[in-house]
Amino acid sequence: NPEQSRWSAKSWYSSGCGMAGNGRGREIRALNRLKNRYERPMPEDYTRYGVTLQQMLERGSDSKRFTNSEAADIEGYVRDVTIGGVESCNCNAEDPRYRDTHIILVLDPKEKGASRHIIAEVTPRWREVMRKRGIDWSTDALKQTIKNKWVRLRGWMLYDWHYTDESENTNPGGKKNWRATAWEVHPVISIEVLKKR
Repeated sequence: NPEQSRWSAKSWYSSGCGMAGNGRGREIRALNRLKNRYERPMPEDYTRYGVTLQQMLERGSDSKRFTNSEAADIEGYVRDVTIGGVESCNCNAEDPRYRDTHIILVLDPKEKGASRHIIAEVTPRWREVMRKRGIDWSTDALKQTIKNKWVRLRGWMLYDWHYTDESENTNPGGKKNWRATAWEVHPVISIEVLKKR
């Protein structure tokens, strides 16, 4: 795989941020490795399950609804694009180039409730892959090109258990809920702007 050959699992930033980031503890390091995946899903990873945005938004406890080895090919409306937080998967980098980009998706442009938001994330590794192809996936560029538009995203499914208590599906009615589910498309490996519906 030519994309994989460009990367070393031992280093990412000049400071040597590896696939597990600087997370402590086996579970966090394992989650960070999933977040930092840069291999493309195989065709059967999509067709075997066929994850949709509707399935991700389906109400009810969903921690076992999907698996981290599934890929998603979903369409949705981009409510917003924001810079991700300072996280151990990125070795707590503060520079926006080395932080994730959050793409906030909804099924209906009229949907205002945060508890119906789906999160998809562009990672620094995939941002660099796209940069080498002449495509700008910086947070600012994505905000200009996909915010308030319909898109088709492809990428890996990821259950970020940090947000179980802040997601409507696993904590119905929670006061701190800001998303529909702890499941994300993370990392995003393809973005296509769709014609206006």
